[in-house]
Amino acid sequence: MSRVVVVGAGVAGLATAALLAREGHEVTVLEAQEELGGRAGLWEADGFRFDTGPSWYLMPEVFDHFFRLLGTSAADQLDLERLDPAYRVFPEGRPPVDVRSDRADAVALFESVEPGAGARLSSYLDSAAEVYELAKEYFLYTTFASLLPLATPGVLARLPRLARLLTESLEARVARDFQDVRLRQVLGYPAVFLGSSPALTPSMYHLMSHLDLTEGVLYPRRGLVEVVRALARQVTAHGATVVTRARVGAITTRPRAGGLPAGPRAVVTGVGYEDAAGRRRHVPADVVVSTADLHHTETELLPPSLRTFPERWWRRRVPGPSAVMVYLGVEGRLPELEHHSLFFTEDWRTGFDRIFTDDAGVAPAPFPSPTSLYVSRPSATDATVAPPGSEALIVLVPVPPDPGLGRGGRDGRGDAWVEAVADAAIDQVAGWAGVADLRDRIHVRRTMGPGDYAAELSSWRGTALGPAHTLAQSAMFRAGNRSRKVAGLLYAGGSVIPGIGLPMCLISAELVVKRLRGDVSTTALPEPL
Repeated sequence: MSRVVVVGAGVAGLATAALLAREGHEVTVLEAQEELGGRAGLWEADGFRFDTGPSWYLMPEVFDHFFRLLGTSAADQLDLERLDPAYRVFPEGRPPVDVRSDRADAVALFESVEPGAGARLSSYLDSAAEVYELAKEYFLYTTFASLLPLATPGVLARLPRLARLLTESLEARVARDFQDVRLRQVLGYPAVFLGSSPALTPSMYHLMSHLDLTEGVLYPRRGLVEVVRALARQVTAHGATVVTRARVGAITTRPRAGGLPAGPRAVVTGVGYEDAAGRRRHVPADVVVSTADLHHTETELLPPSLRTFPERWWRRRVPGPSAVMVYLGVEGRLPELEHHSLFFTEDWRTGFDRIFTDDAGVAPAPFPSPTSLYVSRPSATDATVAPPGSEALIVLVPVPPDPGLGRGGRDGRGDAWVEAVADAAIDQVAGWAGVADLRDRIHVRRTMGPGDYAAELSSWRGTALGPAHTLAQSAMFRAGNRSRKVAGLLYAGGSVIPGIGLPMCLISAELVVKRLRGDVSTTALPEPL
């Protein structure tokens, strides 16, 4: 079996290390930070605990399958609770609406808002469920190393429909059936989970509504960081080694002898890094799996001649949004907010257009207020994340992917643009939810901005998520999981197939196993490994 070095100990890195260690490989994980998790981090202050990244637990069957590959289960590793309601929607100028993860409730809600919309939602969810099953069968668990497995009667018979699903936007698909802007927003907001906007996202992703309106939204007690801890336990249990505070500087290679002219030019030999004491180290490897941001891996860790995705390739790509994150420890209770709350402006298209307009490097203008944003209140479900009688709030404001917009800080001491966006978001939540004294009750405050994602996570353009799921950046059109220039160099994580999100990162780890096995099938691997 191979000596494998995994770069990065985020969700994709830990998942990859655990699977490859179970396969029998000798695995070393190198992580630049002191803590594990990457984007899925944890921050604590004065008795408050905050997930710094993902906060939604969707696609539970993907988690279940992943842990079963390792001989355990999600139920054994995590204490999961189903949220009811799944989330609360605050439409601009209208009363809030609770959305439950139950098909009958969702149909009744839509019918109450727009006569006839209930029946149309039922048909919409039928389609979403069918497309979700099709995606699992053919498009999520494949490396696309060969397209022959896709030439099946099941796929060929659906080609006309697939063509429309890929070329019609999610926004257009929703608008065909629903008139009320609130209903359109409930069905369109999952595009944000994909680092995109409803106008840019292919309508194939209407499958996301099957996940939140039918399958349900779960929460692991003590936060999404528990997923990271569960993965870390599996890494250790299967014999992999994790080295933290190891800043990778280069993926080392040697020229490939006797290869075809069109094939890889080099063979991976290991990874060079700087340890916590500042000493230069090298770990030899037969296989390197980088789960770091793909742009960083390609443009910083490889020489120009060995880049599969050079800068000219990135200039044609669409980054997902960045974010201003606001972590608030608030004294007193906030029953006005649910565990998940979504604040939607009437004209949210303008907000999306502002985010996806490429004006990086231009002096930042004031960000529109009000704006569509998301608030997580995990203390509504979990008493461990805040002191008694207090609340932990996480506010996410999608903003343009531009590190020049600034970095955050503690107690309002971040860069001016970031803090101004945070202040406006706090005031908007207070006004729309009817919590007039919210600002006065803040005990703990920290912000993050696009500059933090670039500096701390080496994120391309400071995006909070990765390349957007546009048509040209989805499925087989997304960056693949191997280097075409360096034999033995593979990739995993949200930058590559299958895409953005915790479940996708787990699947991307499985695709590394498939790539090493030469497995070109489209279905999930048999359990356990």
